[in-house]
Amino acid sequence: MAATLCGKLLPKQGWLPLIQSVRHGSKAVTRHRKPLHFLKQKLLAVTRYVPPKPVVPKGAYPAEKQQVQKDSDFVLILKRDLKKLFQECKMIAVVHNSNSTVEEMINLKYKLYKHGITVKFFPNQVMRSFLSDSVHSNMAPLIVGPTVLFVSKEPKAKEMLRTLRSSPQMTLLGACIDDTLLSAQGVVNYSKLPSVSVVQGELVSGLTMMTSHTASMLQRHPAHLSALLQQYVKQNSSEEAPKAEEAT
Repeated sequence: MAATLCGKLLPKQGWLPLIQSVRHGSKAVTRHRKPLHFLKQKLLAVTRYVPPKPVVPKGAYPAEKQQVQKDSDFVLILKRDLKKLFQECKMIAVVHNSNSTVEEMINLKYKLYKHGITVKFFPNQVMRSFLSDSVHSNMAPLIVGPTVLFVSKEPKAKEMLRTLRSSPQMTLLGACIDDTLLSAQGVVNYSKLPSVSVVQGELVSGLTMMTSHTASMLQRHPAHLSALLQQYVKQNSSEEAPKAEEAT
């Protein structure tokens, strides 16, 4: 009886009980940080201490040498040609080239050459470098993109505008005429002005007309001249009489 009870109660060798008590630990993970509110994150980022940079003592680093880039010989030749161009030519126009073909450019050169106008090509970098050190520095903003120069020794704005009407791909940006910078509209207004010879002729004709009237008046009879002078005196006296009465 005792052996039977012991056999039932005591576990057999290699046998596991049907129910085992297992201790489960806490599932809470405390090693992860709690997310902060975005306003608090901004406040911490703004108020974070930034240590000042250490001051570098003088002589700790070698002095930086300023490298001055010199112009090449080709650039110097182009600048010399530009200087000569501005000295000899009275009209220098800046024109924007909107993708014109080679044939169109050749035809335009031929039409302008008949009026004594030449087409010149210069790199924009060379043009800006030259204009920055010259009295024509106000022309530098016109040198943008593909541009060409129309130059002539005499101001021929009317002929240039007439030729540009047949070339819609060429747009006038501005011009320097007689050392005066003009916009596109200013060039149009300048072309409408009469020539110098016409103005000189009108001035000479006006002066000769006045001298001829004076000479014809002096050549008349003295009696007629004295009558004109008496009439002039009477007119002045009649105008001064009412003024004297008003003053009294």
